[in-house]
Amino acid sequence: MKRILSYNVNGLRAALKKDFLTWLKAENPDILCLQETKAQPGQMSEEEFEALGYHFYSFSAQKPGYSSVAILSKEPALHVEKGIGSSKYDVEGRVVRADFGDFSAISAYFPSGTTGGPRQDYKMDFLADFTAYLNELRKNLPNLVISGDYNICRLWIDIHNPDKQQNTSGFLPEEREWFQQFVNMGYADSFREVNEEPDHYSWWSYRAGSRARNKGWRIDYNMVTEPLKKKIVDAGILPNAVHSDHCPVWVKLDI
Repeated sequence: MKRILSYNVNGLRAALKKDFLTWLKAENPDILCLQETKAQPGQMSEEEFEALGYHFYSFSAQKPGYSSVAILSKEPALHVEKGIGSSKYDVEGRVVRADFGDFSAISAYFPSGTTGGPRQDYKMDFLADFTAYLNELRKNLPNLVISGDYNICRLWIDIHNPDKQQNTSGFLPEEREWFQQFVNMGYADSFREVNEEPDHYSWWSYRAGSRARNKGWRIDYNMVTEPLKKKIVDAGILPNAVHSDHCPVWVKLDI
């Protein structure tokens, strides 16, 4: 049994100042996928995570204090792959993969596109190229857990006030169309496999008391490939973790 958490911490150094380590020790996942660590190697208190029993695998953006991802695992990885082999995305430190005996965990930070124009185009390019990367990867590694901040609400029940959000990056028709095609290709949304209720979110704007009023977006996922779909035991969201404007999402797999 593996319990995997994904968490966009919006700055790991900032999260550590908010008692992140105490929270992690209590939560004690087998694997923790982090996004937006916004830090370079040696800046993330790696030794403190290692003292809790985690192996620490990170991939940082070339630009300091930007993007960057990590995977923490109780079990040592057999192989770690940083990036997807495309400098267009890899300079921003968006994907890291850890291979284990019978599955691979991926921590991915999808572009946001919120500034529009070129960054929205970059986001759409990433969606296409990352999908192609995953589809190729599945030929040799069929059991994938793709955890991370996708920066897209998949369904109407995944966002507050969907009628008014359809022209907003993160809920654009073409983004939701990509997500549906992604699911159709054999990638399962672990949370929606066990919970079909609305009003479950993983990100809230810092503005206007959005979190207190639960006016949020579900943009963080633990997607799994088809062979792992039947291995889903449970999945959930941890909205009471407040180290970031996001909260963790988790899946428990019988592997």
